[in-house]
Amino acid sequence: MEPAVGAALIGKLRGVVSLGLSFERQVGVKVRPTIRRNVTLPPLPADTFPRLLAAHAARQSDAPAVREKDLGIWQTWTWAGVATEVREIACGLASLGFRPFDNLAIVGANRPHLYMAVVAAQSLRGVPVPLYQDAVAGEMVFMLQDAAIDFVIAEDQEQVDKLLECRELQGAGGYQGLRHIVYDDPKGLRHYDQPGVIGYERLRELGRAFDAANGGYFDAAVASGVATDVAVILYTSGTTGRPKGVCQTHASFIAAGHGGVVTDRLGPGDNIMSYLPMAWVGDHLFSVAQWLVGGFTLNCPESAETVMNDMREIGPSYYFGPPRTFEGLLTAVSIRMEDAAAPKRWLYAKFMALAQRVGADILNGAPVGFGDRFMYGIGNAVVYGPLRNVLGMSRIRVAYTAGAAIGPDLFRFYRSIGVNLKQFYGQTETCAYVCLQQDGKVKLQTVGTAAPGMELRIADNGEVLVRGVSVLKEYYKRPDATAEVLDADGYFHTGDAGVLDAEGHLRIIDRAKDVGRMKAGAIFAPNYIENKLKFFPQIKEAVCFGNGRDEVCAFINIDFEAVGNWAERRGLPYGGYVDLAGKPEVLALVADCIAKVNADLAAEEGMADTQVARFMVLHKELDPDDDEMTRTRKVRRGFVAEKYAVLVDALYGGRTEQFIETQVKFEDGRTGVVNATLKIVEAKRYAAVREAA
Repeated sequence: MEPAVGAALIGKLRGVVSLGLSFERQVGVKVRPTIRRNVTLPPLPADTFPRLLAAHAARQSDAPAVREKDLGIWQTWTWAGVATEVREIACGLASLGFRPFDNLAIVGANRPHLYMAVVAAQSLRGVPVPLYQDAVAGEMVFMLQDAAIDFVIAEDQEQVDKLLECRELQGAGGYQGLRHIVYDDPKGLRHYDQPGVIGYERLRELGRAFDAANGGYFDAAVASGVATDVAVILYTSGTTGRPKGVCQTHASFIAAGHGGVVTDRLGPGDNIMSYLPMAWVGDHLFSVAQWLVGGFTLNCPESAETVMNDMREIGPSYYFGPPRTFEGLLTAVSIRMEDAAAPKRWLYAKFMALAQRVGADILNGAPVGFGDRFMYGIGNAVVYGPLRNVLGMSRIRVAYTAGAAIGPDLFRFYRSIGVNLKQFYGQTETCAYVCLQQDGKVKLQTVGTAAPGMELRIADNGEVLVRGVSVLKEYYKRPDATAEVLDADGYFHTGDAGVLDAEGHLRIIDRAKDVGRMKAGAIFAPNYIENKLKFFPQIKEAVCFGNGRDEVCAFINIDFEAVGNWAERRGLPYGGYVDLAGKPEVLALVADCIAKVNADLAAEEGMADTQVARFMVLHKELDPDDDEMTRTRKVRRGFVAEKYAVLVDALYGGRTEQFIETQVKFEDGRTGVVNATLKIVEAKRYAAVREAA
């Protein structure tokens, strides 16, 4: 890692889970019984999302509800305007035969009309089913068929083409679905004449005509909804098998949204940038539930490529992103600093060293000496403030990360520069809502305390169990799967291993199924090691192996942009990802990063035996299209181990290189083959550092 980003690697993994072993012996604390509650919620607002929308339209009719940047200009919908458009969409769907408890698939990027379609379906007591826009037809057809989808609202031609392909696949399977496909962006679709394919504006026209001819229909439908109705079906990422449809009620998501709004004092005047997949539970919580509970403004970027510029223009006060987003932002900063002039690099390095030492304490309100506080103020003027502006975070009052474990080093970096980044813990089955970190009580290695209305319990085997307002109603048409995760006492079994400290803060160690032991007895928590590796801007992804083995070995994906920039500055030619990943200079760069992680592990109690012994840089990036990752970018560890078994065997077999040939899928559905001879590199390891008695 360059000095400019030389944040000292921190964090101790003192609490670890070992299935079947006593936690008292592992972490030195009592864990049975271990229950923490936060079951007090202020009175809730309206009990369904359509009625929440109606309330905002009445109370703040002219306030901005949604913005979208289109052709370089920000377009704005007021709350009254959103309510009117939702009414038209709902009535348009009703005119086509959409009925209560029907499911409506929604697929596309973050577009105002798609968010409105969510509420439109709910207004008719229907159920929106957001799908990942980057899913290929073969993946999408499973969810369309599983949820018996007849109606879809799609973003553009790309999605319509996939849906038409899905219609053919469904027909071949004997299920006649997708009777109606509504598209938002008409570009390229003017001459499409397939049955049931119509434009969004045509749907609104039908809605206005239906509303005029059926006065009171819409209002009666909204009034008939109840809090226990299913408000959305969100499909799991399918890390271990076929995705399952998670049924969440209005009551659950409104309670989850309300808890977050109250905790962080959100309301009209706040702004959020909605750029994450609509099918992800995190986006549904922040961009739908909290939006409709808190009444703040939703901002949709022009495209995925313009998010950073759009953020700088809007200046959101509230922000949410998975760790990968924050890793990517840090990588971009690192690249820019490497290209900066020497005086700027020196200034950045000096003030970042100060920030790493005292920045988080200043943000937490902890005591800091006058000298350090004074110098931090100067740093805020010349480094931290401009850096937050580049990141689009100048006005952020609250930022959250969730969806996967974030490395403490990465977490500390953002808090050290004055970004109030906090952790949020949950799953699709809990509305992404189990734990919240509260201002002034942020710990780097925990995900906070039980959120309002939630209850935590640590099982005897270390698994985190949760019960409360946001737990799923059921898996769609899967009573067997529902029974597996909900016990007789109403606790949802998360599958995560964790511990609670004396103040009730939850620390997630890893997925329970992934935590194991080295052959010599040391605890092996792969995600912990991987997060340390991914803190380096040159490393985009890492997969560690070691359970039941003598040593830890790792697969590495380099960050093509960061390492490419590094290579260009050194005059190192390369001809693409495969060529760059195999360069001896790149292998040495990665080896240096791993050596620093190993030095950190050697200094941590009980972690010295989990240092990475050997690694190889993969010849391709792990990709959801190749089933190596989920659509939420979580590694399918078991699948990767099986797919690349020959490479795992080579790492542990004492070889110095291994040939591999891999089939890959392209975005257009075609397949190809990538092959390479991968070098196996020995990593530098260190003797365990013993703490003084």
